[in-house]
Amino acid sequence: MGKVIRGQVFVVDDNIDTDQIIPAEYLTLVPSKPDEYEKLGSYALCGLPDRYGKFIQDGALKTEYPIIIGGENFGCGSSREHAPIALGAAGVEAVIAQSYARIFFRNCSATGELYPWESGERLCEKLKTGEEVTIDFENNQLINHTSGNTYQLQPLGEIQPVIDAGGIFEYARQTGMIAR
Repeated sequence: MGKVIRGQVFVVDDNIDTDQIIPAEYLTLVPSKPDEYEKLGSYALCGLPDRYGKFIQDGALKTEYPIIIGGENFGCGSSREHAPIALGAAGVEAVIAQSYARIFFRNCSATGELYPWESGERLCEKLKTGEEVTIDFENNQLINHTSGNTYQLQPLGEIQPVIDAGGIFEYARQTGMIAR
């Protein structure tokens, strides 16, 4: 079997913006400093309305949800790279949404923090927070172990090797585009 990500999902809906992902007050944290990277992750999604529940439990630095399910226009708002970095620092490995703000999508690949999968179906209405799923990279599928349903995802395409490498600069080094 090829690459997979397995874990519980955290479900949100449409127009989750970068201020909800990481509020501006935490942008003074410097992700290149390991302790500040970890702290940045502890604030991921703290700007969400209470109706979604807690993404990171009180006192924890990481989330128990490695996969986020969103609706349309995930990551809208500012162009801050801190948004995918905060999610990655929190332990998120992938987001599956109907659509993304293009700058957020680009920042996911540029930073190498997480995989931005797209779904043609409105999965935020078909899954519930806490359900156990697997993302099957080889077959471009989301398998819901809780319900038994399987959903087709759009292929990641040319961004997958960039994210696999750890971001655009590491990919460029690995492929000889820039010197090591």
